[in-house]
Amino acid sequence: MEISKEKFRHVGINEGESQAIVRPSMTYWQDAWRRLKKNKIAMVGLFVIIIMTIMSIIGPMMVPYVHSDNDLSNTDQWPSKEHWFGTDDLGRDLWARVWVGARVSLFIGLMAALLDTLLGVLIGGISGYYGGKLDMLIMRFIDVMIAIPGMIFIILIMVIVGSGVVPIIISFAITGWLSMARLVRGQILQLKEQEFVLAAKTLGANSSRLIFRHLIPNTLGVIIVSLTMRIPSAIFTEAFLSFIGLGVKPPMSSWGQLASSGAAVLRVYPYRLFIPAFFISITMLSLNLFGDGLRDALDPRLRR
Repeated sequence: MEISKEKFRHVGINEGESQAIVRPSMTYWQDAWRRLKKNKIAMVGLFVIIIMTIMSIIGPMMVPYVHSDNDLSNTDQWPSKEHWFGTDDLGRDLWARVWVGARVSLFIGLMAALLDTLLGVLIGGISGYYGGKLDMLIMRFIDVMIAIPGMIFIILIMVIVGSGVVPIIISFAITGWLSMARLVRGQILQLKEQEFVLAAKTLGANSSRLIFRHLIPNTLGVIIVSLTMRIPSAIFTEAFLSFIGLGVKPPMSSWGQLASSGAAVLRVYPYRLFIPAFFISITMLSLNLFGDGLRDALDPRLRR
């Protein structure tokens, strides 16, 4: 089958257009934010997290009740215009207690995740960079610790140290750094043989500068994604500890402590369990959805 040359036209080459940069110039983090905004599910998760954070600040101010004040004349009231989430067995307003509990739960989740992340990044970075016997010793210790359920260590620490916000954060940080250290070590092992590290060594950079100025910053994407996944884990751990009586104690409030007290009267006053359980669930879901979207946005292999 012959094709007539008259049907084609030579359009030539425009040197200016061929050299033009179509994609706008932006940094790695700007490009990650651009891709994250396209992920509607992740943005919904971020929106819910922001709303929860704002409500934890202003929520208790929206009602004329103090979360720790008892009112024995209004015990076990169902949700109404006066008490939007009802009251507990001591007449305390559950709306105020839920949002004060949000402060405690979110604070514990964030601080525990930050501390164990910092500890894991430090130990994993040192282990991966120096290698040798130090790396083998650290990794064998981590293997032994990971083989034992972390919740057992947390409960033992809580029994010894006592209950409260600070002991929960410390116990979670002590047991939660293991997986982060292994993750960072693996990243450092891949990066330390690359050319930019050799160039930094040639220019006289010492080991600490190589680790903290060159290697660890290049693993920030993985670290940030892991951090967003660890926050819901810390929130759930706090809720579980409070549920079994090892968490925060009344009159201090947390979602786990509210769920624990509500479980005892589930058949009579189910709202006392369902309300804090709903906020625990929706917060953990939102954090996980945001973490998944952030992981995709920070992965350069998915750039488009």
